[in-house]
Amino acid sequence: MYALRHWSVRHARGLERLYAAVERALVAFAPLFRRIGPARAEPPLAAVERAVKQALFDCRMCGQCILSDTGMSCPMNCPKSLRNGPCGGVRPNGHCEVKPEMKCVWVAAWEGSRRMAGGAAILDRQPPVDHRLWDRSSWLRVALEKGLPGSPPAHG
Repeated sequence: MYALRHWSVRHARGLERLYAAVERALVAFAPLFRRIGPARAEPPLAAVERAVKQALFDCRMCGQCILSDTGMSCPMNCPKSLRNGPCGGVRPNGHCEVKPEMKCVWVAAWEGSRRMAGGAAILDRQPPVDHRLWDRSSWLRVALEKGLPGSPPAHG
């Protein structure tokens, strides 16, 4: 997983383009997701999302994906679960103070963001994690929020 995580950061620009295409498709399916019901659409969509994102990003399924804001480096891989930047303990070689064998996810995020067209998004402040959304599909949430603006949220 660790090697693929670094591959994803190195190929952040291509993955940014791929995600934009996936997002457009998901938004197009929003009326279908709403018609069959988010509760029924969630399990299969979350299973696909989990398989893809665990392989590429070592995803933790927080339900509030910000990979496109963090250079395709998942901040939930940080041992301290920091979502807005590195702690003060990043080692001089860019590795984590908690797991010295691991590159700091925020050092990787910065590197990945420099490769992306939307790389400035790394400077945006992220809201705290809503733990009620763990193991939920962020793809479904995005599809419904962008595809059917003003409709009730997919999760509760």
